[in-house]
Amino acid sequence: QVHLVESGGGLVQAGGSLTLSCAASGNILDFNYMGWYRQGPGKRRELIGVITSGGNKNYADSVKGRFTISRDNTKNTVYLQMNSLEPEDTAVYYCNVRILSNIGSPAIDYWGQGTQVTVSL
Repeated sequence: QVHLVESGGGLVQAGGSLTLSCAASGNILDFNYMGWYRQGPGKRRELIGVITSGGNKNYADSVKGRFTISRDNTKNTVYLQMNSLEPEDTAVYYCNVRILSNIGSPAIDYWGQGTQVTVSL
């Protein structure tokens, strides 16, 4: 069993910064990938970016150059550093992690509980 805990959301003014964290605990052998999604009011959930087990990173065009994904393997934690925030970034942010727990079993996707980010003018 794996448990994800997100933290770091809040209210920030446009142009400000926030850092989100997502810590995984439990039966973890390896991570296939770690990523972040968000869902704004009245919008579909969208992928913001991912970091693969090899360290490759990919970002949505809407956040490229402003957001940075990183991870600390010693803490089983993925981070989302968000700079130059805009009101359009207001959303609930979710971490999504694909974890291998047992040799011979498929990796499984897990989701964080979501954390609200609100960007005001």
